[in-house]
Amino acid sequence: MKITLPHRSDPVCVSKLLCIGRNYADHAAEMDRDVPDEPMVFLKPPSALVRSGDTVQLPPQSHEVHHEVELVVVIGKEGKHISQEAALDHVAGYAVGLDMTARDLQTKAKEQRHPWSVAKGFDTFAPLGPIRPADEAEAPQDLTLRLAVNGETRQQASTNRLMFSVPALIQHCSQIFTLSPGDLLYTGTPSGVGPVQDGDELEASATGLDPLRVSVERIG
Repeated sequence: MKITLPHRSDPVCVSKLLCIGRNYADHAAEMDRDVPDEPMVFLKPPSALVRSGDTVQLPPQSHEVHHEVELVVVIGKEGKHISQEAALDHVAGYAVGLDMTARDLQTKAKEQRHPWSVAKGFDTFAPLGPIRPADEAEAPQDLTLRLAVNGETRQQASTNRLMFSVPALIQHCSQIFTLSPGDLLYTGTPSGVGPVQDGDELEASATGLDPLRVSVERIG
């Protein structure tokens, strides 16, 4: 999929979706997991990406898909071995997103010590809201994230509770991957994750960012 970056007219391909696990202590606790000593990075394929107004599809392989609201950092400048001091210079914008997770498949994979790629990577499992230019957005370290299902708040927390800040995440990821324009960094979810059902309407929001709205549909 291609996205249009702020202050650029030509769309760019999204080459990778970098996602951070257990980056809020309360979410690690609700999942009965320890807080990691360094950012825990996993990937979603670009084919998982959908935009606001689209539909999240519940696949026949899973009977327990969970919502996870997250602040998403949109990379606008290529970089490798980026320092924390220079990290925000590589950010084109911010958006609110959802890391949809087939929890039953993830739990089974963990029990068998297998990767989580299937549980995280189904088509439509990475909704992304409208992108706000970085120079027009509020500072990423103190935004209120919120996720409502059918109008009922399920998740709400401030990004000041991130265990690893946006600059720290960019620094860490750039030691491993070359970051490219159009890359998306999903920064982690707070507590309150839970299942979604066929017909649900989801609205994710963050301070100063346009909301992300998606519907849920069971397929197969």
